[in-house]
Amino acid sequence: MVQKKVTDRDNALFEAGIKLGALYHQFTGSPVNLNTVSSLEQAIQESISVQPYVEEISVKIDRDMLKSKLSNKFGYSELQGLMLKVKITVKYGSSKVKVGMEYNPDLNYPLMRIIETEEINV
Repeated sequence: MVQKKVTDRDNALFEAGIKLGALYHQFTGSPVNLNTVSSLEQAIQESISVQPYVEEISVKIDRDMLKSKLSNKFGYSELQGLMLKVKITVKYGSSKVKVGMEYNPDLNYPLMRIIETEEINV
């Protein structure tokens, strides 16, 4: 069996995947309405941005999908993964990776994916 050295790119992608998974499982189920959606986006961004190796993060919650899920009786919904559009840039050593999560209507699933990888000079 040939063992290959774990690269900075490998570690950057691992870190990025962990951050997407943590974000998804930490925040789905959070109560949200149209008055609090912006502050929830900001809270998610700030929470994930303090984790190691995160250079940039953007979080958008689909307002149209949120509107369709609002309870008539109580006026709020729970955040669902399908509502999230996330992009995270992670820098680890000589690698920078961009990953994302976005609703894929063909799969009816919030798909996580690698957007871009880049080797940088350190």
